[in-house]
Amino acid sequence: MFRAFVKPQPVTTSTRTESVRRPQKSTLRRLIPYVIAGTLAAAIIYGFLPKPVDVETAAVSVGSLTVSVLEEGKTRIRHRYVVSAPVTGFLQRVELRAGAAIEMGKTVLATVQPQPASFLDPRSQAEAEARLKAAEAGVMRAQAELERAQEGLSMAEKERTRSSELKKKGAVSEKEFDLAENQAAMLGRDVRAAEFALRVAEFTRTQAEATLLQTQSPAAAQAEPLTIVAPVNGFVLNVFEESARIVIPGTPVMEVGDPADLECEIELLSSDAVAVQPGADVSIEQWGGERPLRGKVALIEPGGYTKISALGVEEQRVKVRVNFAEPIPPEHPLGDRYRVEARIITWHGDRVLQIPTGAIFRRGGDWMTFVVEAGKVRLRKVEIAHNNGVAAEVRAGVTEGQSVVLHPSDSVIDGASVRPRQSER
Repeated sequence: MFRAFVKPQPVTTSTRTESVRRPQKSTLRRLIPYVIAGTLAAAIIYGFLPKPVDVETAAVSVGSLTVSVLEEGKTRIRHRYVVSAPVTGFLQRVELRAGAAIEMGKTVLATVQPQPASFLDPRSQAEAEARLKAAEAGVMRAQAELERAQEGLSMAEKERTRSSELKKKGAVSEKEFDLAENQAAMLGRDVRAAEFALRVAEFTRTQAEATLLQTQSPAAAQAEPLTIVAPVNGFVLNVFEESARIVIPGTPVMEVGDPADLECEIELLSSDAVAVQPGADVSIEQWGGERPLRGKVALIEPGGYTKISALGVEEQRVKVRVNFAEPIPPEHPLGDRYRVEARIITWHGDRVLQIPTGAIFRRGGDWMTFVVEAGKVRLRKVEIAHNNGVAAEVRAGVTEGQSVVLHPSDSVIDGASVRPRQSER
């Protein structure tokens, strides 16, 4: 029996390498679907993960805070005088026009040819005598007011002189010196106003004397016309009676005054006026000059009135009188009833913890804000006091240096991740 003998063939290197590569390629092919599925799953999971919300933030800071009220108003001459006919008679044509300069005791404002009065009219006689006595009492009162104002000015000037000497030695602050200087300037204006009132009272007395003279001597009054002269130095503001005609006692002829004796009349909402105090600082803006003018609140009228706004809404308004605390630049003169805007300071603090108003919002009856901590926002309740529309005083809830979210959107909720971006304001 014969056996077939087959000689084994030697395995070459190339054959062994191909046999090793085939299993590796098949393994990679089997792993590719799993890799793709895993990548898609990771992408889906990442897509559903919450992403940080981009927010604008600002820091809670400490600094000065000023609360003010801004309203429109107008200038007005503080002391206006309406010149009227003192007697019944024929008013000759008035030659003066609005804007004409007048000089006290010299400029003739109007001329009246009086009608003869009757000796048998005891009522006219009594009325004329009563008006003269009232005019004399008015002169005495005006004289007393002038003396009181002069005494106050003298004391203020002494105080200003003492403050000036102490300022050179460093014994008083700049603010105290400014207050003394401002007080002297304000009392100087009071003296000027008192002098004006005294001249007006003397003119009223002269008119009453002329009326009484006509009642006592009708023939003499008929022979010579009655001339009305200027009671003060200033200008003609308005002419009410221009043409010649018969007038009765008390008929307004013209209005005169001094445009240099100006004040501002500001119409505030009654809700804003309750926060204004006499002596409060005022910045008079939009008056036509290059810079605002300083002023002081002189008076808040005790009574209000109803005014219809441009939108047809009824508003309760209160008039506030403001005195100029500095001279008006001569290159930009102001006149009567010129439009101005007044920013009245109602409150001021030097070191106040404040937060931007864009970071606070109402929730129920409380003020809330979002504070950024470690990349997340936390809802905080804050206690707000004074607010000027840009920043608000914080009394509780946040501390200095903390970042708060400005104008948070609906996507900003308590505990959400955020990506802060510092505000440039």
